[in-house]
Formats: sequence, C-alpha cells, structure tokens
Amino acid sequence: MKAVIQRVTSAELHLIDDCGLKEPFSSIGQGLVALVAIEKEDTQENADKLLATLLNYRIFADASERMNLSLLDVQGDLMLVSQFTLAAATNKGTKPSFSSAAQPEYASKLFVYLVKQAQQASEDKGDRDATEASKSFGLATGKFAANMQITLTNDGPVTFILKR
Repeated sequence: MKAVIQRVTSAELHLIDDCGLKEPFSSIGQGLVALVAIEKEDTQENADKLLATLLNYRIFADASERMNLSLLDVQGDLMLVSQFTLAAATNKGTKPSFSSAAQPEYASKLFVYLVKQAQQASEDKGDRDATEASKSFGLATGKFAANMQITLTNDGPVTFILKR
C-alpha cells in the first residue's frame, strides 16, 4: 500500500460527472490529505498499519516550530482518497505500468475497509484513557474509481511518500 500524504490547511474534493460538471463531495480543514494506492499484495494488515501511521505521524509543528505533533495531537482532519496511479511503475520507458495495482474489486474492498477503520477510530473514544479521550479527528473521503478534483492548500509544503 502506497500513500502520498500532504499536510494541508484545507482541502475540498469535487466529483466530476460525465458532462464535466463539478459536484462538491467532501472537505476538510487543517490536517492531512492521503492519496492511497492499493497494490496486489496488500492486505487488511497493510491498511491497519497505514492508518496507524497517518494518525500518529509527527508532522505538525509544536510550540517550538518543530515537527513533533501528530494528526491526533492537533485534532486535525483526514481526507482519504483512492489513487490508482500511485501504483504505477515508472522506472522504464515513457509509459507507466500498472501491473502491481490490485484489481478494482479487491482494491475497492480494501479501500472501504481502510475508510471503515478510520471512521471507527474517529468515533471510538471509549477505550482511551482521559488524555487520549480528548484526541479525535475529522474524516472525509473521495469516491472510489471516480473522476475527482481536489483543491488543497499545502501547509509548508510538507509532503511524504509512505509504503506500508
């Protein structure tokens, strides 16, 4: 599972219909946009590891302006967007190869699993101690296999490529 994550001050996602018309679908404030590619060998374990990384990766500034806080620490938002093209092999020639990408049916199921796990994590406060109970995050998604446009404001810019 690959992801490109970007720290943002805000992001909006629009679906594009067959006529090219934009329809607002989701948006977030301060947080992370995660563009996620699902590959053939990926499992629910990979999705769980990716989600844990997204929630706990310390890429937000603390009071000393050091990247020392996580999405949970800043109570930011998370936007999960499936992006098939990240699975491309680009090391040969001028045409990307998508041979490592998961088949759409499998990729869709695994992306839905990732989103459901994120929803559960965003709502689940009962199993945390008093310190952790105050940490939560907002969640937004794209639509699997849809034509989308994402408008975002990079913060930094801070961008990382993750492989889980």
